[in-house]
Amino acid sequence: MNRCVIIGGAPIENYNRIKKYFRSGDYVIACDCGLRHCDPLGIVPDLIVGDFDSFDRPDSDIEIIQLPVEKDDTDTMYAVKEAAARGYKSILLTGMTGRRIDHTLGNIYMLVKLHELGLEAVIADDYSELSLIAGRASEKSGRNSCTTAEVSGSFPYFSVIAIAGTASGISIRNAKYPLEDAVIEPGFQYGISNEVLPGMTAEISVKDGMLLVIKDHEG
Repeated sequence: MNRCVIIGGAPIENYNRIKKYFRSGDYVIACDCGLRHCDPLGIVPDLIVGDFDSFDRPDSDIEIIQLPVEKDDTDTMYAVKEAAARGYKSILLTGMTGRRIDHTLGNIYMLVKLHELGLEAVIADDYSELSLIAGRASEKSGRNSCTTAEVSGSFPYFSVIAIAGTASGISIRNAKYPLEDAVIEPGFQYGISNEVLPGMTAEISVKDGMLLVIKDHEG
């Protein structure tokens, strides 16, 4: 099955960068005011989800799921659950980070939910690419997960953050600041702003716990 792309309403300035993430055959869900990004991205959504408190409901033949304004799920979380219910196993999220730190943190933590659902997910914004890796000892689903990530030279800087409690057995190779069997606790996030060694690909692994991997574009 093809990948699902979910477009949120947070600001996007570098549309050309985000366009490069799209693939032929992507199933696209636009969330409420995320609709404003569709034209600049050259995208026609397959599904529109939202309570339309921040954007007028369009008069369109596109499938629309209108949500109540008062609800537990954000529009984006509903879209994520809808994508999972429709069988998508790989999800790209964009328009997820911006001035609203509450929405930004909530959207980043959706990566944890997606991991628990057994889905692969990436958040892409103007500056960074975010994904999650988890050690097998943290698995709730019983499945074998990928516990490693690679950072190529196209992302000169990267960070790792213990996103769901203490992460241990962390190794980082081919980077300016290597680690071997290290521990990162929520109160001491020292894995910030590492650098890929010239001409190499950094390798990150974790044995237990979850790491948010943030890859930063240059410029």
